[in-house]
Amino acid sequence: MQEPIPLVQDIVLVGGGHAHALVLRMWAMDPLPGVRLTVINPDPAAPYTGMLPGLIAGHYRADEIMIDLVRLARFAGARIILDRAVEIDRAGGRVILRDRGALRYDILSLDVGIGSDLPEVPGFAAHAAAAKPLGDYARRWAAFVAAAPARPRMVLIGAGVGGVELALASSHRLRAAGRVPEIVLVERGAEALPRIGARARAVLVERLAAAGVTLRCGVEVTAVAADHVTLSDGAVVASDFTLSVAGARPQGWLAETGLALEAGFLRVDRHLQTSDPAIFAAGDCAHLSHAPRPKAGVFAVRAAPVLLHNLKAAAAGLPLQPFQPQRDYLKLVSLGGRAAVADKFGLQTGGAWLWRLKDRIDRRFMARFDAYPAMARAVPEPAALGLAEAMGDKPMCGACGAKVGAGVLGAALRGLPPPARADVLSGPGDDAAVLRQGDGVQVITTDHLRAVTADAALMARIAAVHALGDVWAMGAAPQAALAQITLPRLGAALQADMLAEIMAAAGAVFRAAGADVVGGHTTVGAELTIGFTITGLAARPVTKAGARPGDALILTKALGSGTVLAGEMALARLPGAILGVAVAAAHASMVQAQDGAAAILAPVAHAMTDVTGFGLAGHLLEMLEASGCAARVALAALPLLPGAEALAAAGVESTLAPANRAAVAGRMSVPGGPRGALMFDPQTAGPLLAAVPEAEAGAVLAALGAAGVPAVRIGAVVAGAPYLHVV
Repeated sequence: MQEPIPLVQDIVLVGGGHAHALVLRMWAMDPLPGVRLTVINPDPAAPYTGMLPGLIAGHYRADEIMIDLVRLARFAGARIILDRAVEIDRAGGRVILRDRGALRYDILSLDVGIGSDLPEVPGFAAHAAAAKPLGDYARRWAAFVAAAPARPRMVLIGAGVGGVELALASSHRLRAAGRVPEIVLVERGAEALPRIGARARAVLVERLAAAGVTLRCGVEVTAVAADHVTLSDGAVVASDFTLSVAGARPQGWLAETGLALEAGFLRVDRHLQTSDPAIFAAGDCAHLSHAPRPKAGVFAVRAAPVLLHNLKAAAAGLPLQPFQPQRDYLKLVSLGGRAAVADKFGLQTGGAWLWRLKDRIDRRFMARFDAYPAMARAVPEPAALGLAEAMGDKPMCGACGAKVGAGVLGAALRGLPPPARADVLSGPGDDAAVLRQGDGVQVITTDHLRAVTADAALMARIAAVHALGDVWAMGAAPQAALAQITLPRLGAALQADMLAEIMAAAGAVFRAAGADVVGGHTTVGAELTIGFTITGLAARPVTKAGARPGDALILTKALGSGTVLAGEMALARLPGAILGVAVAAAHASMVQAQDGAAAILAPVAHAMTDVTGFGLAGHLLEMLEASGCAARVALAALPLLPGAEALAAAGVESTLAPANRAAVAGRMSVPGGPRGALMFDPQTAGPLLAAVPEAEAGAVLAALGAAGVPAVRIGAVVAGAPYLHVV
């Protein structure tokens, strides 16, 4: 049997720029054994800036210009952490993150981009947008276009290639929407487009005039207000939307790293190494000291293969390769509509055919991050009969999607004898066992999860909230927790680091819930698995039994985590949206504690459970059978996580979903379609489901809403034999 290769070094990529995106793409096809690769980025997707003018002009959707870093990291076998780097502890070999704290590295690479904001200009932060980073600008632009007045007024700051492209794109978009824009383009230099050939500059200046864009050179913006900007010559220019595209501002925190800088940018040598040999840099945040070049994405793209080689070489102790950028490059400048101007070595040409050429180039680049090669899942030959069926045609899901099906589990538990001790009040069948404890009860439960993310700290938070769900569902206050952790094979340093990450993250969840972590057990295995055994205390338990006809059924979280996580594992595409955004939303939902919801529901609920591996249908039927009632659920009322319904419509489902469907056959009726399919979706750290007296349902929902719990009423308990009617 081939054992998994231990991970012994950490290569950490800070930033999701073009160079790092390509490094991840190439790493997937040829990883270096023994390396744990990590990418850190504030957002789950990163823009391809070459298509930004087309987005602003309305030629592209937002998802068409975004590189899905979550999906890319899954393909590359990399850990992704959604956070922002703010500091580097070079002596300790740690990068400090804004929310997460310290993260170890052996080799670090920085591709954090630049900013175009103007923090020194009074009023800019409150009243203006910056073209970089893109996210805030894109959202504000979409809102502005939707509500723009008949004669919208704009001021763009910076008349380089980017500023001119965005001015023309803005004019085109607003005119297409039936508006008559008044746009002023401000440039502090003596002329616009200083880094472009004279012939191309003349064409672009002419296009600006034709689009109604007024060019003001030799002046600076000295203040920004809600409806105007003030220039250095005293002029006041009306503006409903002010945007800075002015040059390139380095990330401020780089100045505190102690690394050699050039005007705030990281100085790198011909090997893309900074003044610290363990730290590399590429893209706009880097200054090529051996061959200075302007800030342009083309150099980041060309640097990526060299960066990949050198990161691997540094980890393996092999020679580094030099990077020599080209002297000039083809500049294809969009003209707002579907036309462009080309400039290289001072030569110029233009027309619609050039826009089509640019569009093909850009789409070809983005296609590298669209359809990834399928990894082989070949059945060995010869093989035992039934192996192909057992392996299935897709990767096995993690978290609650990896549970044993309800049918198999039920058959195994049927032979378990009932409790013999007088102080054991209940055994299998409810969310937790109930033990007599003084005048009240103690509940005890255990749960563990196969990792669904390579981020061990995030996985620990999810597993802790998931395990606590059984205690909260019983109306109990968490008391103590024991950890059961299986680590993958790691070198000693990475092993200590991962275990510390897990315990710190889980410990924070348990402390917030009022419980102490009192010990546990660790072992090494094929993959990361995290579990907890938890006790809780209550005056009286809230069980699955007790629901009564007329009770309102209340759900405290959105459904769909199993489908979203299955989509990520399968590298599915989410039409018109970004899968990584949906995955990040699912993670955010899963780490949301349920203590506040439980505190509101437990005093009034007739019955309560948490919706986990067997899906809403399975867990609701458990409640109905324990209570001797039926229920009616409105499919349209189900709250769903972003992307879940679209993925279900595309046929994506968890590997546990078929067993969940089979387990409830004959005991429910449900319409077809994606919403119906999500009734069987296994949930990880899923919602509480409570049967609440109808007379109190309104007040309970109001209290939950006031506590920030996104609870909804999904149906009602009705009289009859246990059966679930979904309408």
